[in-house]
Amino acid sequence: MWIQVLIYIAILLVKIVEVTLATTRIVLITRGERLKGAFIGFFEVCIWVILVSTVLKDISSDPIKVFVYALGFALGNFLGSVFEEKLAIGTTRVEVIVKETDGIELINRIREHGYAVTSISGEGMYSKRTVLIMHVKRKMATKLIRLIHQYQENVVITVNEIKPVYGGFGTLKK
Repeated sequence: MWIQVLIYIAILLVKIVEVTLATTRIVLITRGERLKGAFIGFFEVCIWVILVSTVLKDISSDPIKVFVYALGFALGNFLGSVFEEKLAIGTTRVEVIVKETDGIELINRIREHGYAVTSISGEGMYSKRTVLIMHVKRKMATKLIRLIHQYQENVVITVNEIKPVYGGFGTLKK
């Protein structure tokens, strides 16, 4: 009985790890990190083959394995997305729309903290605006947004995940 429970726990935990690896692999590949994604994919498939063979062995006499496997898949998706968010792989584009009169000061404050900023003049519904564009590592996006709000409360901020950037200022791909 206890051996069977340990098998269920092992199936659950291994499936969680396998799906977490799959989530990470997909994110890496979509962000242009193909070699890292392929490396993870190798181990992911090795785990999957061993796990599936374990689940399918005598499945008609022990259908609980299917339930445990499915539960591991569901939990792996959730934990994989949390793990990926913590890794924060990749680059984001942060755009800030601010009143033109506040734009220069905000640009200077952001640059003082080491961020590269490109500004564009624009027109809003009722007044002139300055659009600030920054490409930063995903890990830095939250810190940058807090910094912007520290100096300017009434701004519109959009954050978009982007593929690798080539050229420019900072630690971007050359």
